[in-house]
Amino acid sequence: MTTSTDTPATPHLRHRDGRRIRPTGGQTRVLPVETPAQLCERLPLTYHAAHTVMTARHDAVRILDGRDDRLLVIAGPCSVHDRAAALDYASRLREAAAALADDLLVVMRVYVEKPRTCLGWPGLVGDPGLDGGADLGRGLAEARSLMLDIAESGLPVGCEWVNPATPAYLTDVVAWGSVGARTAASQVHRDLASGLPMPVGVKNGTDGSVQVAVDAVRAAAAPHTFLGASGAGPVSVLRTSGNPDCHVVLRGGADGPNYGAAHVRQAAELLAAAGLPARVLVDASHGNSGKQHERQHAVAEDLAVRIADGDTTVRGLLLESFLVPGRQDAGAGRQLVFGQSVTDACIGWSGTAQLLRELAGAARARRASCPRPRRAAADPGPAVLGTTPSWRGPDRVHPTPLPQYRPPPAGGRCRHRRPVPRPAGPAALRPR
Repeated sequence: MTTSTDTPATPHLRHRDGRRIRPTGGQTRVLPVETPAQLCERLPLTYHAAHTVMTARHDAVRILDGRDDRLLVIAGPCSVHDRAAALDYASRLREAAAALADDLLVVMRVYVEKPRTCLGWPGLVGDPGLDGGADLGRGLAEARSLMLDIAESGLPVGCEWVNPATPAYLTDVVAWGSVGARTAASQVHRDLASGLPMPVGVKNGTDGSVQVAVDAVRAAAAPHTFLGASGAGPVSVLRTSGNPDCHVVLRGGADGPNYGAAHVRQAAELLAAAGLPARVLVDASHGNSGKQHERQHAVAEDLAVRIADGDTTVRGLLLESFLVPGRQDAGAGRQLVFGQSVTDACIGWSGTAQLLRELAGAARARRASCPRPRRAAADPGPAVLGTTPSWRGPDRVHPTPLPQYRPPPAGGRCRHRRPVPRPAGPAALRPR
């Protein structure tokens, strides 16, 4: 049976005239939920899914560093709300990704949390029933199960990290992460990104400021120590290694689009001035499309022309796409169109497939005009994963080190240190 615990109540105080002093502000109810370790035990990462995740992380970093001449493309719905529609889209995207693998590394956008400017649907994790029920325990399980199925099929997934507690439940399944425009200046999210074991794209601010994203990338590259949730559940002291694989994502802003050649060059100069590598992705949606989903075609096609002409600063793109173009409003009991977004409007599947082919062609043209290092073998095998399968239970990952070459892992690392209570009183002052 679900129980709850209220926050400690303020004692009933009264004014001198006997009137009761009413509490101010808000109150919080504490509801139990599975720990990250319990959920990961119930929905374990398979070896095949782990290989998909680790290979994609490794290849994405090579693309960002310019050691792989393909383009990184993150494509998918603005947010996922329907498991069946998401898997249908993933099946189509996986086929396209396999056909274009020589020129593109395709990651499916599986966004399960949505930051809201004011109010709105918070995403699959926060409201899996689209009815305001806010069953976060069910939402976390559905999000992890969906990501596992997509990664198991061979298609890597990416998502935006909104709640700093969510990564403990999902990090091992995600190949690419994002810090959004509303949280790029947040110290909490910069700390978080510094310990995520994946490349993380940081978007420019909603006002169009690229400097805030550059500052975030620089901050996330350094180690940090902060309080957070560990895999076992309790609050712990988290010490991160710093994440050298963060990069800037240009998404436009209140002052207009910023995907043009001059904007990209300015972003590269800001990164160089901060002592950071010029690694830039472009979001074809949001401010760059003026919230008009069909304009993503114009943005992507403009970038494809520049890439074909030899532009090497833009390392990849983000596309918001789904099965059916446009958007719809969600609500309890409302019949929804299968495969259409319930948040921002997306381009449809046919348009997505066309853009992927055009981007692949641009990557091929750039390669022909300006030969660059080719990617590694299509299936690097366990050496990239850095483990050999040592089964413990049904299809569980229990890694053991390999003696052969192991490429450096992507992203940062995070150590969990539980606070050690000190005895109170004079005993705590005794010399050791």
